[in-house]
Amino acid sequence: MTTSQDYEVFLCHNSKEKQQVERIRAQLKQQGILAWLDKYDFEPFRPWQDQLEEIIPQIKAVAVFIGSSGVGPWANIEMREFLVEFASRQLRMGLVILPDCPQELINSVPRFIKSFHWVDFRQQEPDPMEQLIWGITGHKPVPTLKVIPQSQSDDLSSEPNKEVPTTQELRNPEVIKTQNTPQNQRDDSGDDLSSERGVNYTKLRNLLKAGQWKEADLETVTFMLKAAGREIESWLDIESIKNFPCTDLRTIDQLWVKYSSGRFGFSVQKRVWESVGKDYEKFGDRVGWRKGMPWKKEWLYYNELTFSTKAPQGHLPVWGFRGVKKNEDLWPDLFSRVQTCKL
Repeated sequence: MTTSQDYEVFLCHNSKEKQQVERIRAQLKQQGILAWLDKYDFEPFRPWQDQLEEIIPQIKAVAVFIGSSGVGPWANIEMREFLVEFASRQLRMGLVILPDCPQELINSVPRFIKSFHWVDFRQQEPDPMEQLIWGITGHKPVPTLKVIPQSQSDDLSSEPNKEVPTTQELRNPEVIKTQNTPQNQRDDSGDDLSSERGVNYTKLRNLLKAGQWKEADLETVTFMLKAAGREIESWLDIESIKNFPCTDLRTIDQLWVKYSSGRFGFSVQKRVWESVGKDYEKFGDRVGWRKGMPWKKEWLYYNELTFSTKAPQGHLPVWGFRGVKKNEDLWPDLFSRVQTCKL
């Protein structure tokens, strides 16, 4: 059961911006960061005021969101309460600017909170999500690779007029056809790094080869979003999984299978899935994502997983959806895609 000590960050926001903040919360959860948000984390049948009094002294960091609707009256009260906490202990705190926030609203934020270096989702560089994670944890994330087709990454200087495609361009099949992206890419190790969408899987291969399982799992999420053209949304839906490019799915799976000596990979997980009668909870038990007594098992949080080859068969990759009940249907669709792609 989650306690107030488990939360790493409090998401202070205007209720009118909740949908945007929910998406950011989901991205943080994919990275193993548990974020407190009123909609999901207020306990039923208890006064919310009492619960806020409990969580405020325990929280480790506060992200104050501001969008087109401003900070909001309740968010303003929460922010000032956390300012008191900041004065009494080492609390990480900062402003997070949402994409639709006009500059004049930022000027209305109290001077003290503006004195911190803020995270700006209106900008693409530096990556705002990486900046937010850095602000919350105090640890700078490892930068992710940009989408550069293999044919262009070999020698960018020889053809200066070529441009790296945007996410929207990668979503457009007509654009993809004109990029002459190679279907069969092999490097000196003999690994097949093919991609239908111009994704360079070298970093994933290197992480798996080095046995850096957690880093490889996080990169798997990143690369799947790139291959599906879902970088802006930052999550995969059922439709994107059903249409996930087979070449890319095969490349990701084969790398996991090879460097884990057959222990990890989507094709491995599919066999486990079928062996338990395609039962989601039994599957979670078998691959080690649920723990506890038989009559009371709970899904593990991301940072509770075992990132080593000592983990049960099929434990990895988790690609951000492990144990999340609302995404239960995504796994069957993934395994169906594995079957269709003949992995």
